[in-house]
Amino acid sequence: MNRTNFFLRMLDTTFDKESWYAPLKSAIDGLTAEEAMWRPDGEAANTIWENVNHLIYYKERLTANLQGHEWTQNLDGDETFSLTEQLNDNKKWSEIVKRVEMVQHNLREAISKTTNGDFEQSNLEEKLYNIILHDAYHTGQIIQIRKMQGSWPSHR
Repeated sequence: MNRTNFFLRMLDTTFDKESWYAPLKSAIDGLTAEEAMWRPDGEAANTIWENVNHLIYYKERLTANLQGHEWTQNLDGDETFSLTEQLNDNKKWSEIVKRVEMVQHNLREAISKTTNGDFEQSNLEEKLYNIILHDAYHTGQIIQIRKMQGSWPSHR
């Protein structure tokens, strides 16, 4: 398996192809806006919506980089959690879910166009490892939040 196919496969396992852990799409499936906005106790705790915002930002930035586009929406790590406003509106939450699906599609498309030379001329491999690990980490947080609020299906 070449590097491009390997990274596409790993990206899929963190997004929608269940392996031995739940992917992001399953972690946010069926949530209402109210559940996505729920905040566990503690100042440092983020909502599911905030975590999804954060993941969207970094995938959009990496995709732009891979496509050769200039990234002008530079946010620090904390600001990325507020990428979109949280509203108790299921339509708005649905738009966020669609956006995370679209950014996944766009990133896959950009990665599929990479060559071995792309991996050798940049730190692309490191960036891809980081985005995959980053998704897995925050997906775990999302699942933990769902368990705390009682919205994680008991059959999982």
